[in-house]
Amino acid sequence: MANEITNFIKVSFSVFASTCYCYAVGRIVPKGTSRLLCLLPIVGLFLYLPLHLHTIYLSGLTAFFIAWLANFKILLFAFGEGPLSSDLSISLASFVFVDCFPIRIQQKPSPRSRDSHLQDKEPKDGRKHMKYAIKVLLFAILANVPGYREYIHPQIVSFLYFLLLYVELETLFGVAAVAARVLIGLELEPPFNEPYLSTSLQDFWGRRWNLIVSSILRPAVYKPTSNLASLVVGRKWALIPAFMGTFLVSGLMHELILFYYVECDQRSPWELTCFFLLHGVCLLTEIALKKRFGGRWQLPRLVSGPLTIGFVLFTGFQLFLPSLDRCKAFEKAYVELAALMAFLGKESQRLADYLVRIPHYN
Repeated sequence: MANEITNFIKVSFSVFASTCYCYAVGRIVPKGTSRLLCLLPIVGLFLYLPLHLHTIYLSGLTAFFIAWLANFKILLFAFGEGPLSSDLSISLASFVFVDCFPIRIQQKPSPRSRDSHLQDKEPKDGRKHMKYAIKVLLFAILANVPGYREYIHPQIVSFLYFLLLYVELETLFGVAAVAARVLIGLELEPPFNEPYLSTSLQDFWGRRWNLIVSSILRPAVYKPTSNLASLVVGRKWALIPAFMGTFLVSGLMHELILFYYVECDQRSPWELTCFFLLHGVCLLTEIALKKRFGGRWQLPRLVSGPLTIGFVLFTGFQLFLPSLDRCKAFEKAYVELAALMAFLGKESQRLADYLVRIPHYN
């Protein structure tokens, strides 16, 4: 574990130095092909760095944060698009945070809505803190699932893993949001918007689930694909390649994250990509039905909500979770997390003992 921590520190310094370089390039080189050529070596480096890490938590998070999201943000930045280009006066600290972490800066409220925003702030903050407390408690309970796996039905275990994955992601993004607020004073958008209340696949993927990734895929994949397809098949049919291209890229990026810490003989036969392509097809079908029948097709929320969540869970059980379950990703993650906590506890005790032995002078 000590070697892994050392490698992680080296990777972190490399990422920080590379991001500072991107910031300097943005101030010197105009957007377009010239800036892209200057930034392409960093894109390659960010794809290479996670290979230096071998634990699921560190390699998986580095791959997600750097090899996927940071690279997409850098590619958008090369053409003056994306979150790194939204504020021309952005500071270096904000640039590094926005590039390296899955965060989205909250837009300033308009003067007309500012009063109502201030009036509602306290109760909303109270509910938000309560939700985070519940999710932390839920995470602590679900963290013990592997120890009781042999006593629980496999389908129930799969459901608990699916729930744990969501809680882990939201907790992780919440920690990044708190760090950004404390260190550089940024107010961030929430990464999730209660996805369990979704009433359709369009609602789930577009407005509730992992909004950080959606905000990156929309300008990086959906819009360019839609504009290119409009020239070939017309604007009416451009929606199909745009949506399918977006879901395909999302699936391939999930496969890439799995690639960094799963051995070759344990990798899935493109199950993750099939999961996202299936949802892309179903989402297009849903949109087509809505356009064809309008309000007559709309189901009551009490019916459409459970159907949507049920479909997401069912396809997740069949395609998404088996990929993680086959390589025992959750079990490995728990073992590695326990080893990491033990290592940090041991080092903290060594530091405390060293400080106690330091002579104090008046």
